[in-house]
Amino acid sequence: MTALLSLIVFTPWIGAAVLAALSSAKPGTVRAIALLFSLSTLGLGLFAVANFDPSRVGSQFVERHDWITALNVHYHLGLDGLSLILVLLTGIVTPVALLASWRVERDPRLFAALFLMLQGAALGVFLALDFFHWFVFWELSLVPAFFLIKLWGGPGATRAAYQFVIYTIGGSAFMLLAFAALYAATGTMDFIQLAQLGADGTLAQQLGAVGGWWPKAVFLGALLGLAVKVPLWPFHTWLPPTYAEAPTGASMFLTGVMSKMGVYGFLRILWPIFPTQLHGASGWLLWLALGGVVFGAFAAMRQTDLKRMVAYSSLNHLSYCLLALFAVSAATGQPGTTSVAAIAALSGTILQMFNHGLSAAALFYCVGLLEARSGGLRGLNDFGGVRTAAPIFAGLCGIALFSSLGLPGLNGFVGEFLIFRGVFGLAPWAAAVACLGLLATALFLLTFWQRVFHGPTGKVASSGFQDLSRHEILTLSPLIALMFVLGVWPQFLAGLINPLVTSWASRLVLP
Repeated sequence: MTALLSLIVFTPWIGAAVLAALSSAKPGTVRAIALLFSLSTLGLGLFAVANFDPSRVGSQFVERHDWITALNVHYHLGLDGLSLILVLLTGIVTPVALLASWRVERDPRLFAALFLMLQGAALGVFLALDFFHWFVFWELSLVPAFFLIKLWGGPGATRAAYQFVIYTIGGSAFMLLAFAALYAATGTMDFIQLAQLGADGTLAQQLGAVGGWWPKAVFLGALLGLAVKVPLWPFHTWLPPTYAEAPTGASMFLTGVMSKMGVYGFLRILWPIFPTQLHGASGWLLWLALGGVVFGAFAAMRQTDLKRMVAYSSLNHLSYCLLALFAVSAATGQPGTTSVAAIAALSGTILQMFNHGLSAAALFYCVGLLEARSGGLRGLNDFGGVRTAAPIFAGLCGIALFSSLGLPGLNGFVGEFLIFRGVFGLAPWAAAVACLGLLATALFLLTFWQRVFHGPTGKVASSGFQDLSRHEILTLSPLIALMFVLGVWPQFLAGLINPLVTSWASRLVLP
């Protein structure tokens, strides 16, 4: 199917255009149309899985057409195991987030249209292979996200929305300058061609011909743009207020999908294009990743706002992904480095991205339900004994909590285990320090579980706190089911990426 990837990217945008044209549609019709178009990603993604050959390392379903010939810019889409897993994640989280937003009363048509625009932009980031339109998708994702936060968020939403955009645009400006320099040196913005130039050392030579400091400066510009997006500690200060003030559905998408755009950029852009520079910087980058792992978890322990607690938990879990990547990069070219450890670390990174997207989205939805039922309360000490009043809700939220904790048998365990297996083999000291983050994670998640669902029944739970409705169970069920399925059968995802990460691990020799 020659246009499969274009269909994946643009079908949600077609849905947004349809909603824009239906000015007199009833809210129920609007929500149904939005849900239908959002499900297109999952349907087309599963079709791609059925026709995907995991034994092939390169991009599949490739679309490449001349676009701006004067600048050597091409419309270039491609899909490999990494992209495929993130397309599937987007196809799962977006419909669930729309179901979680089903009762949004203020202009549901605009809300749904913005959500579909955000979905299409994220898919474009995961599938574009030319920086020109990759950057267009990257920046376009900010527009609907800004309005979703500002118009439907909490009391501090305006400040949080501007902070989110300013931070991200600031980082993107450095990345744009970096790629302008790459284009001036090489004449191309194609990721595949730049990766080839980076792998054999030609790119560093071409940049070095301009000035001895140019390779490091260009690398730093690209690094800053991606570091803000993940975010890498200490560029994380925009994240807690943004996630806390965003409406529930937007928080689910921000943590479930949008945060993965930054990690994806590290894997797709920074590591293959700048292997030598990343290796040289990996020593201090490891410490920054550890800062996110440890300080993110301890910051979550100090929160009494449940939404901010889950936000810091997201920083902690995504920092594991960067820890693994930086450990592999640091070990590249070192005597005794084994590809087995590198394969484990890189596989764990990709699986962690997917599994964290499920568990974090579920936790934000659960906190949103607590907030909706309590009249806006979401403090750690505002609840108690909810398990007695709402046993189904307690059970499903508990599964999401223990998935985030990394309980064996649930999906969260698989990625974290592989990351620690790999990092222990590559940088044992870093894995040892990161164990402090594991301990703190267990403490704050179990505190969440104990304070909210157990103990004496609080005023909220004793004043008619209702259990989940059928709609709410339907919203949570896909995420909970996947937590069990991927906990006992991770091979479904691992089989899509094994040849890819094996190929990545073979690049342990610097040019």
